Amino acid sequence: MLPGLSASPHAPPRDDVAVARTRDDHLLLGEWACLGILYGGPSHGFAVAARLKPTGDVGRVWSLSRALTYRSLDQLAIHGYVQPVGVEPGIAGGNRTILAATRSGRAQLRTWLATPVTHLRDLRSELLLKLVIADVCEIDVATMLDQQRAHVAELSEAIDAQITAEPHDIVALWRGESSRAALRFLDLLADGSG
Repeated sequence: MLPGLSASPHAPPRDDVAVARTRDDHLLLGEWACLGILYGGPSHGFAVAARLKPTGDVGRVWSLSRALTYRSLDQLAIHGYVQPVGVEPGIAGGNRTILAATRSGRAQLRTWLATPVTHLRDLRSELLLKLVIADVCEIDVATMLDQQRAHVAELSEAIDAQITAEPHDIVALWRGESSRAALRFLDLLADGSG
């Protein structure tokens, strides 16, 4: 076993291992991505799926297969965050259902975008997705970014204290480097360089 990989007796207890949906965080990132795409205007599932391909404007951050895109859209409809607003003929026959974000869905998206990411490990996926969606939807997230930077700075200080106490804890070393990189990224955004 690598040194520092064993659980430290000084490490805080982990309460973040559950993967089930909770009331406070009831949408998955793919569902937020779909809702963000529909926030900009009505569309059909095939077009949403195209934007979520790995080469799409949103998919380059968080990609979904077409099947998972339709599943996400179904979940959004169950929550009342999207609704059908029309149909149009499909290219290969059949009709395509046009979906639009509801008032409730739009409010939920704005709230999600205004909320900083809690865990350092989620910055790459969730924060980057929030930034791309905010850009696509033309929603200002400057206040959230200030709050995000303050939160990451607080995490970074705690991690640095852990590294000082246990300088060979490779997990803490990794988290320390990750937090400093996140702070540099957030500073670039704040300076307008990003």
